[in-house]
Amino acid sequence: MKIATAAYPLDPLSQWAEYAAKLSDWVGRAAAEGADLAVFPEYGAMELAMLSGAEAAGDLERSLHAVDAAMTDAGDLHTDLAAHHGLHILGASAPVFDSALGDRPVNRATLYTPTGARGHQDKQIMTRFEREEWGVAPGGPLRLFDTALGKIGVLICYDCEFPLLGRALSDADLILAPSCTEALTGYSRVRIGAMARALEAQCVTVMASTVGDAAWSPAVDANTGMGGIFGPPDTGFPPTGVIAEGTLNRPGWTVAEVDLGTVAHVRADGVVLNRRHWDDQTGRDATVTPVRLR
Repeated sequence: MKIATAAYPLDPLSQWAEYAAKLSDWVGRAAAEGADLAVFPEYGAMELAMLSGAEAAGDLERSLHAVDAAMTDAGDLHTDLAAHHGLHILGASAPVFDSALGDRPVNRATLYTPTGARGHQDKQIMTRFEREEWGVAPGGPLRLFDTALGKIGVLICYDCEFPLLGRALSDADLILAPSCTEALTGYSRVRIGAMARALEAQCVTVMASTVGDAAWSPAVDANTGMGGIFGPPDTGFPPTGVIAEGTLNRPGWTVAEVDLGTVAHVRADGVVLNRRHWDDQTGRDATVTPVRLR
């Protein structure tokens, strides 16, 4: 399959038609590259807040509600584009108010298939900004999507930095890591996490990023990143583990061809077998013996 992962700029869109045209153009360009899967970043949907006006977009609380109000239409547009182009799309994540999960919004990314099926993944572990300033809450459980492309898991940004979440998705062929990071430090943390999850689970991980400035939004005003597609540095994969990467802060798609047969092979007969040997840690991590050497 071919995977396209985005370095996505946030624009101050003033009307729905502008958003529909932008998304249609982005998905159309991914399809023209031959992509079977297009991955958008965390909080890429925050540009929808501007549809409610600059004052709403410029207020942390009001922007949450403004984006949530647009997500039904955004979901329908993604569904139509996935069907039209015959590809799977991980839509940019968005704050969504789900009464089943409480009064505060969750950070939700939705996977759209060409057949019209949808499934969503909520962020599990919130950053300091999300929990201390913005009031975005942890959402529903981890999910593993069984698709025509293979088994797909999603670890949204900070989630990708936690190995036990990655281990819970150890049956995934692909782990998608949509991210939104302000500085190079944040981008680097998520990139390292994505590469570590590929190593541990011997799978392919896909990182998408928001890029550029969005001064109209206090939530996503500065963005640093690029697209990246990673695998374990082992049999059938590049020796660095980097299958493809974009250019830092340059908007556009990073595209790579991935053979999931290579994932199956490295899990069965790699030079090392990290995924199979994970449980060898059990017991050895229970106690640590202090040894004084000073």
